[in-house]
Amino acid sequence: MSAPGPTRIRRRTLLATLPVASVLSGCDSAPPRERPRRPAQGAPRGPVRQAGVTEPRTQHALFLSYDLTPGTRGAPGRDAVRRLLARWSEALSGLEAGATATVGIGPALPARLGVGAPEELRELPAFDGEHLDAGAGGGEIGVQICAGDPWACERAAGLLAGAGTGVLQPRWRQAGFLPAELPGRQSSPFTSLRDGETPRDLLGFKDGSTNPTAAESERWVWLSGQGPYVDGTFLVVRRVRLRADQFGRLPVARQEQIIGRRRRGGEPLGGGAERVQADLDARTPEGGYVLPSDAHVRLANPRLDDGARMLRRGYSYENSPADRGLLFLAYMKDPALFVRVQQRLVAGDALNSFAEHYGSALFYVLPGAVLPNRPLGSGVL
Repeated sequence: MSAPGPTRIRRRTLLATLPVASVLSGCDSAPPRERPRRPAQGAPRGPVRQAGVTEPRTQHALFLSYDLTPGTRGAPGRDAVRRLLARWSEALSGLEAGATATVGIGPALPARLGVGAPEELRELPAFDGEHLDAGAGGGEIGVQICAGDPWACERAAGLLAGAGTGVLQPRWRQAGFLPAELPGRQSSPFTSLRDGETPRDLLGFKDGSTNPTAAESERWVWLSGQGPYVDGTFLVVRRVRLRADQFGRLPVARQEQIIGRRRRGGEPLGGGAERVQADLDARTPEGGYVLPSDAHVRLANPRLDDGARMLRRGYSYENSPADRGLLFLAYMKDPALFVRVQQRLVAGDALNSFAEHYGSALFYVLPGAVLPNRPLGSGVL
């Protein structure tokens, strides 16, 4: 079991001991990330996208959800949000050494400010059996911060919060981490993953083994074509409380049937390497399916969605001994994909007995900034 670690660090304590306006960094050994472009002249060539989507996951994350202050609406509110995003764009251009901040807008924001939005930016539907906490999800502006340590995440959060004074009010926040080891071994959220290793969740299984490659993400993650929404994407955020102790008491063979993959190496039950999709047609010598009908990976298999994929950047969290689970972050070009997958899961996933979805949000991730003349949101707002 992973130690509580970063989620027990109080924000007030961190901000009291760290200079908010200091240069933000993750791992000193990581190469600097690409900053927002500053072209000398003319239009940028190629895609202009925010960082923090297709890059490898860092060890720590912090998700921040905001609403606009009550008086921020209409044309004056639109101007205030534009100025806010311009300040954020300048501040985020200084992030270095593996730290990223990815900004999106929620479904309620466009109507409130009187601006257009992608037609897919709609509230996610209610799913059968869910009991969501409105205060644990939603939001008009969302920010995913990723870095090599929790202090860098908090420094970035403090920087953004200071620039948002008078425009934003906090709605909810959730810190996350990547445990590298199987539960039961000595490990902590500060344990570094080996290069190329798939991180595990608190159930002890690898999470993200079959994420799309960079080339596949061009098809399934990023919006393309023409118009102001090109180079954006959609982010689904779910807060999922896991009954990890109850799951851990099951025999390993039963755990593997529920997930549909081997616990130690992540291989699908039907055979093959960790990073291949499970074979839905694999049969036992007796003629039955190797992969149970209610296995999680069967119901989430892209074959059931004509090959459509989502890019998952999930993190574990531990707020208290009774509140531990998964901060599910998934990027895709059309959130209807998540709706279809989730409808199948709620109808028959064996993992439902060990998981409780209590927070939900959807954001359209803005195209990237091109400084000094094109800050975040300039084409949309």
